Amino acid sequence: MSRKGKVLVAMSGGIDSTVTALMLHQEGYEVVGITMKTWDYATSGSSKKETGCCNLDSFNDARMAAVQHGFPHFILDIREEFGDFVIENFVEEYLAGRTPNPCVMCNTHIKWRALLKRADALDCEFIATGHYGNISQHSNGRYFISKGLDETKDQSYVLWGLQQDLLSRTILPLGKYRKTEIRQMAHDFGYPELAKKAESYEICFVPDNDYRGFLKKKVEGLEERVAGGVFVDKDGKFLGHHKGYPFYTIGQRKGLDIALGRPVFVTGIFPETNTVVLGDEEDLNRSEMVVNKINWMKYDGISEGMEATTRIRYKDKGSLSTLHQHENGIQVKFFDDVKGIAPGQSAVFYEGDDVIGGGIIQRPLTDLI
Repeated sequence: MSRKGKVLVAMSGGIDSTVTALMLHQEGYEVVGITMKTWDYATSGSSKKETGCCNLDSFNDARMAAVQHGFPHFILDIREEFGDFVIENFVEEYLAGRTPNPCVMCNTHIKWRALLKRADALDCEFIATGHYGNISQHSNGRYFISKGLDETKDQSYVLWGLQQDLLSRTILPLGKYRKTEIRQMAHDFGYPELAKKAESYEICFVPDNDYRGFLKKKVEGLEERVAGGVFVDKDGKFLGHHKGYPFYTIGQRKGLDIALGRPVFVTGIFPETNTVVLGDEEDLNRSEMVVNKINWMKYDGISEGMEATTRIRYKDKGSLSTLHQHENGIQVKFFDDVKGIAPGQSAVFYEGDDVIGGGIIQRPLTDLI
């Protein structure tokens, strides 16, 4: 028996999860490695060989590290549950005129739940991943995520959906390190090639970053169904025709195939009428939004008008705001206008470095035309 306990470590074959497993093993935990197959890469239709996960080379890299350091490793096929939820949600969100964040959905609903289920089956007290973030327990008893030390790698934004039972059993060893230190650790553990391995920022099931092509493959007859939609300005004036509302995202400037004599941006998407609103960059500014499907972390709710820094996308630095109760969730009022609020994306509320909670952005209140 380990003096620290038994931990199930999610190992993708990449540098972060491999160092996580080896670090915990070195610290005295009884480590069990597990690699989750979420997507059938071979049949994805991509011309690219490597996405950083979900391919045989990565599985072999994870297994090799486990074998060399003397702890067990398993491969877990969760393609069915991943596809049923994450991919269906991805398609449904675009068809609803929203811009989804599948990594958040996968973490929240699939990966952690799948890990916890197998941890229980293998008598593991803990689960661990290679995410850059920290977990703490507040004096009120609640567990919460806070930002990782390396702000350039911090992944607290994509972990807002983890519920208390998951957080209470999760270890995130990398949160207190910088990426340069992790690369050095990989080298010191005897994996110089892994230390130099490039990182992937693509959606695993859209390896060419062509979400439009993916939608066309998944939804039979989609192009014909949504063809002939209209571009309008903010006053509803007709500007031209477009290829179909699912193929556009809020803030998009390139690939609009319309010449208006000045740069224009997508500022609104209305699937009900297959209408895409175009405007100037300043038309992307919003002062408030509604967020629903809330998961609270640090506190079990908010006090009316509570101040928080709200991030509306992964690389967003965050904007000062106040949070208010709303019939459809939480209304966020920003101190200064923010640009490019995209329905379907995550909004995450911070108190300093700590995650208060998060949710899914709904259509901005000022978007109606």
